[in-house]
Formats: sequence, C-alpha cells, structure tokens
Amino acid sequence: MMTEQPIKPSLATQIFSRNMLICVFTGFSSGLPLFVLLQMLPIWLSDNGISVQTIGAFTLVTLPYTLKFLWAPLLDRYFPKFLGRRRSWLAISQLLLLLSLYLIGLYDPKEQMQMVIFLATFIAFMSATQDIVLDAYRREILRDNELGLGNTIHINAYRIAGLIPGGLSLYLASFLPWKTVFLLTALFMLSGLFMTFFLSREPQIQIHQNKQPFYQAFTIPLQEFFRRKGVYAGLGFIAFLFLYKFGDALATTLQSKFIVDMGFSKTDIALVVKSTALWSSIIAGMAGGIMMLRLGINRALWVFGFIQLITIGGFIWLAGFDYFHVVDNAARVKLGMVICGEYIGVGLGTAAFVAFMARETNPLYTATQLALFTSLAALPSKGLGALSGEIVAAVGYYHFFWICLFLAIPGMLCLCWVAPWNEKVTAPNASN
Repeated sequence: MMTEQPIKPSLATQIFSRNMLICVFTGFSSGLPLFVLLQMLPIWLSDNGISVQTIGAFTLVTLPYTLKFLWAPLLDRYFPKFLGRRRSWLAISQLLLLLSLYLIGLYDPKEQMQMVIFLATFIAFMSATQDIVLDAYRREILRDNELGLGNTIHINAYRIAGLIPGGLSLYLASFLPWKTVFLLTALFMLSGLFMTFFLSREPQIQIHQNKQPFYQAFTIPLQEFFRRKGVYAGLGFIAFLFLYKFGDALATTLQSKFIVDMGFSKTDIALVVKSTALWSSIIAGMAGGIMMLRLGINRALWVFGFIQLITIGGFIWLAGFDYFHVVDNAARVKLGMVICGEYIGVGLGTAAFVAFMARETNPLYTATQLALFTSLAALPSKGLGALSGEIVAAVGYYHFFWICLFLAIPGMLCLCWVAPWNEKVTAPNASN
C-alpha cells in the first residue's frame, strides 16, 4: 500500500502568505523609530540652532541598540499575559513609541535639552526592546524554510521605513510646524499596532514557569546553547559569527570617504551611490530570500558568501584607477557597477546570515540568543572598523581592499563545520 506524500506548497503560496505579510509590518515598525533618531532628529535640532558638536554627541542616545542583549533575557522570561508572551511586549513598546515620538516634538531643544535627551534615549530603548521581541516573534512564527525570505522581507521593509522620517517628514517640515510633523510621523507606528492587535497571532510555544533565581534568566540561555551545540562547536559558531560578514563589512566602513578621494562629488554620492545601494540590496535580498526557499540556508550561505567575497573585488578594481581627474559619465558608470555589485553581495549575504542566526536559537530563549548573536556579529567590523583609517593611511585603498577580501575567506572556511553543504539540519526544539 502506497503512502501519500505530503503536498509541497507552491513557491507563490510561500511568498504570498500571512507570515510574509506580517514580516512587512515587523520591518516597517522596527525601522521607523531608528530612522527618526538618525535622520529626522539631527535636522530638527539644526533648525533650532543646536551646535554641530551637540548634534554629533546625540548619536550616543542610540547606545541601547548595541546593548539590547542585556535585558533581552527578561523579555524571554517575564511578560504580561493580556496578549501573550510576545504580543504583550509588542503592544506596550509600540504604544510607548507612538507617544514618545509625538511628545519629543513638543519640547524646545534650546530651553529643554535635558528632556529632549531623555525622550530620545527612551525612544532608542523602547525601539531596541521592540526589535528584541520582533526578532523573536518572527523566528517563532516562521518555519525553517521560510526564515530566509521572511527575514529578507523584514530587512527590506526596515530600509523602506527610512523614507518616512528621512524623506516625507523632512519635506513636510518645510511648510508645517515641527510639532505637527512629529505627530504625523508618530502616527505611522499605528501600522505596528495594527499588526499586533489584528494581524499577528501568539506563537504556540509551551512555556514552563521558571522558579530559578532571577540571575538565571541570563545564564540559562547560554548554558542551553553550549549544551545543545557542545563547547567546541559553540565556539566555532561564535567564530563564524565574527568572520562571515567581516571582510564585506570592513570594505564598506570608509566607502563614502573612498568615493570622494577617487574624485567623485557629493552629488555623485547622492545620485549614484545611495539610490543604487538601496535598490540593489532590496532586490538582491528579495531574490536571495526566494532562492533560499529552494536552496536551504546552508547552501545559501555558501553561494551567497562566494558572491559576497567576489564583489569586494569591485572596490579593488575601482581603486586601481587611483584617481578620476575628470569625472565623466563613464566614471559614474564604473562607480555604479561597483556599488551595485557590492550591495547585491550585501543583500544576499545578509539574507542568509540573519536566517542562519535565527535558525540556531531555541524557541524558549529566542529573544536572548538572537539579541546576543546579532551583537556578537557586529563586534569585529565595529572594532577593526575604527582602525580602518589607519590601515588605509599605511597601505592605501588598493591594498586595503585586498586585505578586506582575504579577511572574508576565513568566514567561508568556517562553513565546512558550521553549515556543511549537504547537511540536513534539525531545528532546536523548545525543551528546557
């Protein structure tokens, strides 16, 4: 007697699904507050006569995004029960973000700077909290084969959210009072609340009430990870987090400075670089997410990693021209090709990398483990990125980009034991 094979969902069914629609809302809701802090707030402060030194120091208010792993364990373990483990925290953080994004525009930065700093820091804290929960929620509702596309949609919606505070809001500020602009910008958070209350569902994960001491909310997720992976495999995994995006991320740390030093203007950066980078990464990320539905995460890490490595070569090729004495259309085409190639690599590599990190979490500790993984992955490029100027001063751009290319190779070698090409992966189960 023949057994019936399960019907595999079509590609279209997997792409146009409720879960993927939710990922659009998670990305938009996640990106909006950050871009308010990075793009809208500096212009508002400048219009109010605040000095460039003070505006530069305002970047410190985004510190909660880097430190979010410190309170992520609390969101895994403790939660209000009115909407469930994830949706309750989402509702609280989104309501507070909507309120604080409106309130900050009511204050005069010249007369009430302390209150402005407090509210900006509070926005960053609540936005980072929302990110912790959204990342965990997305992992818990997506099947393993959906992680690539789902996270890609989230990242692209995140980038598109920047068009509101960095574009629409600044345009409105040219003829509306800033108080009104902050109110209208804050109302875009209603999209996240719509998702939380009406579109999303609480993941069905059995949560055991923990009676262990408070501090074990921080230690148990780490113990579970190393117990599940083993010490050596766990350390190998962390090494992979450090190295997979290292060369690629380092190559882009001085991108704008390199382009200016090659003879291109600020207008070239605005017209050629920014538009090309945005749409190349979005299109490549979407293509990569769809490809992962068929390739799987392991094979995508190999394929996209090689593309990511090869596209660094574009910077080597461009640096070989030394300097464009006359920036004509041919030079701009060369620049556009290099930037397009680089951000295709960024879009593909990021899609696979984020999906891989999400897959390696345990559903009981998703928020803690994913927040820690993403923080660890960002450390090397930020650390050595601070020294990138010294490296360029010592060896020049051409050799600097060769160094970046060689630094991308160890991450590819890590794939041999972290994500073998033919390995069939079983996701961690929610057991304590």
